[in-house]
Amino acid sequence: MGTETKIPPASRVSSDWDLHASQDKELVKGLGLTSSTMLVMGSMIGSGIFIVSAEIAREVNSPALLIGAWLVTGFMTIVGALSYGELAAMMPRAGGQYVYLREALGPLWGFLYGWTLFLVIQTGTIAAVGVAFGKFLGVFFPSISSSNWIMHLWRVPSVHVGPMVLGDMDVGLSTQNLTAILLVVTLSVINIFGIKTGAIIQNIFTAAKISALFGLVLLGIFLGRNAQALAANFHGNFWHNAGLGAMHDIGGGVLVSTLTVLAVAQVGSLFSADAWNNVTFTAAEVKNPSRNLPLSLALGTGVVIALYIGCNFIYLNVLPMDGIRDGATILARGIKYATEDRVATAVMTQMFGSLGGLLMAVAIMLSGFGCNNGLILAGARVYYAMAKDGLFFRSVAKLNPTYKTPAVSLMAQMVWTCVLCISGSYNQLLNYVIFAVLVFYVLTIVGLFVLRRTHPNAERPYRAIGYPVLPAIYIVMALFIDVVLLRYLPQFTWPGLIIVLLGIPVYLLWSRASRRANASVST
Repeated sequence: MGTETKIPPASRVSSDWDLHASQDKELVKGLGLTSSTMLVMGSMIGSGIFIVSAEIAREVNSPALLIGAWLVTGFMTIVGALSYGELAAMMPRAGGQYVYLREALGPLWGFLYGWTLFLVIQTGTIAAVGVAFGKFLGVFFPSISSSNWIMHLWRVPSVHVGPMVLGDMDVGLSTQNLTAILLVVTLSVINIFGIKTGAIIQNIFTAAKISALFGLVLLGIFLGRNAQALAANFHGNFWHNAGLGAMHDIGGGVLVSTLTVLAVAQVGSLFSADAWNNVTFTAAEVKNPSRNLPLSLALGTGVVIALYIGCNFIYLNVLPMDGIRDGATILARGIKYATEDRVATAVMTQMFGSLGGLLMAVAIMLSGFGCNNGLILAGARVYYAMAKDGLFFRSVAKLNPTYKTPAVSLMAQMVWTCVLCISGSYNQLLNYVIFAVLVFYVLTIVGLFVLRRTHPNAERPYRAIGYPVLPAIYIVMALFIDVVLLRYLPQFTWPGLIIVLLGIPVYLLWSRASRRANASVST
């Protein structure tokens, strides 16, 4: 009887891994360290940092816990980025997180991530940022408004389904969402003309909004000191309501502990710091990826989180907690400014009057433009990778023959995003996936542990700092937040879970069709 030498699975990388590496060679490597880092920062910074601190302040009702919420977000974001750095350097493939889930946990998990990304996460975020762009453009052109309808189709009334409230939205084309659609179409077409073209736009607008945030912090330090705000937020009041034994009302008379309310508060801050993983989607187009991907993730998240925390200290430096919490309504120079949670606008108005509000509107538009460019550029690479696997429309895997960009994928993403723009549903959809986004982050970092065990000898140019302690802490923290959201915000968590689960039958149908197609080709 002959003997057979078996190679244990832990000592080799899958053949699929090698296959996808060769497929990715058709893409152009046009992103250096600077462009990759700008993509990380530009995708993270949208409109959230200028707005969500008002909602967080209402939830925590404490200066210390407002900063604490951003510190928790900062810790989780940087730990997540350091963990993803190992996976990115190990598998610099188009599709990034989709590929990591596919290789570590199986194709179903990769598909569910890509399915949710296309249906809601990426496209919904692009739509929401686009509409925010239109909203602030309306400051200069009042005819651009959500109530200025070009074609109002219908209004969907609110419907209560158990703990969830669905509907309550207008469907149609207004001048505001038309602006969003024009922005999405313009950036999608521009990104067909090469990865370097998209990177140039990303670098310019990211540099502009980083400068705007840095300028906000500097101006707040030197010009924004407000005696009323300092007395209310710092002089003996900073730790107000921040003890572990304190109870917080999160609405409806529901009282929760300090740790629980911090978990609830992560909804806004985590989303404001999200999309840092988008650079992994473009990994096949990054030069020297084993070095530049981990570095860009660490540098990009570190700079943005530092700016975010600095901005929140400035908010506390300029506005009393009541001004931040109560819709960022302030009294300045005898004039009342009600800014509908636009905290940063209130800060600039406090310092410079109405001119400050206009300057902040410009800064937010620049931020939204750059953010959408990064999201559009990166997201298309995931659907391209799925199509290569036979888990999305085959045509989506086609590249533009001249510029070697996933043009069909960019167009598919553009069309669905435009539908979300006019559907009026994107804000609800974003809320619905808060739970799901964290689940996929947890699963991806679990995949880091799995790949360490199943492929211990695979080449790892960079190893996650703090492994296994820091990734394990991330998993525990993210699961705790998800459990809290599941318990206290079911109207957000259950729809997100349903969207993910609906992907299972779709995956089964698509994979079966793909197998049939491959079988017919082979015969």
